[in-house]
Amino acid sequence: MDFPVRLKTLRLRHKMTQEELGKKINVTKVSISGYENGNRTPDMETLQKIAEVFDVSIDYLLGRADDPAPPLKYSEASAVRQYDVFLRELKTKYPDVNIDDPDIRRKLMKAIDLVLDDYQRRQ
Repeated sequence: MDFPVRLKTLRLRHKMTQEELGKKINVTKVSISGYENGNRTPDMETLQKIAEVFDVSIDYLLGRADDPAPPLKYSEASAVRQYDVFLRELKTKYPDVNIDDPDIRRKLMKAIDLVLDDYQRRQ
């Protein structure tokens, strides 16, 4: 799927008119129509705004990726890496615990949330 098709699909999925999308990204309805018809190409700043409005990656908009999820922000990526390290350490320390079990993971996340909440209260 190319940019014009993805843009129109996302806009319709979000039940937005061309005019509404244009207002959100500071371009005219005519520009949105041009993007969707393939007659115009947005500049990089506008492309970034479109990605933010629909919470998708630019690569997805341009058809270079099939996963619409935007890349993790640095802090989110760091948290995911730390969580993975924590799980590996937990598996080493408690080899009999199935950390892949969704119920166990849910309980782990709840425990982590409690620790983080306590930490934030102390700050």
